[in-house]
Amino acid sequence: MHVSFFSTCLVDNIFPDIGIDSVKLLERLGCTIVFNPQQTCCGQPLANSGYQQKAKKSMHLLLDTLLEDEADYIVAPSGSCVLQIKEYSTLFADDHQIADKAGELAAKTFELTDFIVNVLQKDRVESTLRAKAVYHPSCHMTRLLGVKEPPLTLLANVAGLELVPCKGQDKCCGFGGTFSVKMADLSGAMVAEKVDNFIATGADCVIGCDAGCLMNIKARLERLNHPMQVLHIANVLAHS
Repeated sequence: MHVSFFSTCLVDNIFPDIGIDSVKLLERLGCTIVFNPQQTCCGQPLANSGYQQKAKKSMHLLLDTLLEDEADYIVAPSGSCVLQIKEYSTLFADDHQIADKAGELAAKTFELTDFIVNVLQKDRVESTLRAKAVYHPSCHMTRLLGVKEPPLTLLANVAGLELVPCKGQDKCCGFGGTFSVKMADLSGAMVAEKVDNFIATGADCVIGCDAGCLMNIKARLERLNHPMQVLHIANVLAHS
């Protein structure tokens, strides 16, 4: 099975380990990975800030780039960016030619854990992490993309891993892309509450599926000088 890997901006520029571990994991599961270096931003930051027309340039470029590979599937380690790609058809509704290509792209684009569980039909990947962890369900991935159970299914089958619940687990961490810049005080209060709830569990680490949320949570923990680790689910699943 040929998979085109969409790395996303945050992974490409800030968390390359997430991309490396995602590719290692997919290859271990039998996928042949292609990576098109011409890929660019999905356009989400601009689009969510109200600049949808300006965002269309990068959207159109990414659309053509990912379809150029003619892979069976496109996989990204970010529910947020996958959601944006799946909204291209609506954003380009006034251009039927592009909208049709956008529909084709959306149909074969998956978030990493959704792809593993629902396309590859695997509920375990033979990984090990001897730790007590709390899971952070990111907003775009769970509420809008609708990917809720796949990460929990995979984490439940990680040897040595104990998942614990926390107060306010379904609440937003306060990142929200440009929201954390435009509404910094409110965003800071939200992540402070979230991190306090994580710490109260006594967990060794927090695991999530979106780099933006994890960046926000990690920054708060570092400001508190707290040793809790912050891991993307690819970091957990890629290692045995």
